[in-house]
Amino acid sequence: MSAAPHPAARDAAAEILALILWGEAAHRPVRAIEALAALVMNRARAGVPHWGQGVAGVCRAPFQFPCWNRNHPRHARLRDIPPGDGALAICRRVAARAVAGALPDPTGGATHFHDAAALPGWAIGRPASAEIGGFCFYRAEDLT
Repeated sequence: MSAAPHPAARDAAAEILALILWGEAAHRPVRAIEALAALVMNRARAGVPHWGQGVAGVCRAPFQFPCWNRNHPRHARLRDIPPGDGALAICRRVAARAVAGALPDPTGGATHFHDAAALPGWAIGRPASAEIGGFCFYRAEDLT
């Protein structure tokens, strides 16, 4: 049995997750924010090395979330979040629930996603497990 993460580590992971949620989905409905948080938790549980280890590692893994890429325009927005931003407050609540294990997974176990307005090559001909708030979600087993 593994020990529960130290509260400070859990809080740090929740804050990093909240920033990813804000950077990727702040303009979307709360259900989309929750679905993206569930995806991060699914990746953290899966333990796939290139996805990173733990919640913070998954959030910071290279080339996984555009807002964390220093060369992407969304990354600059993360440094300029207005004080008292309501969307960030929502993202923090969702992230805290996710890290605490209290967030249901509406994606059906998804580990991949994309904006519904785009169709990346990896998703062509693949069944989405869910479409929520303008995001399409996929389970890894459906991508092989």
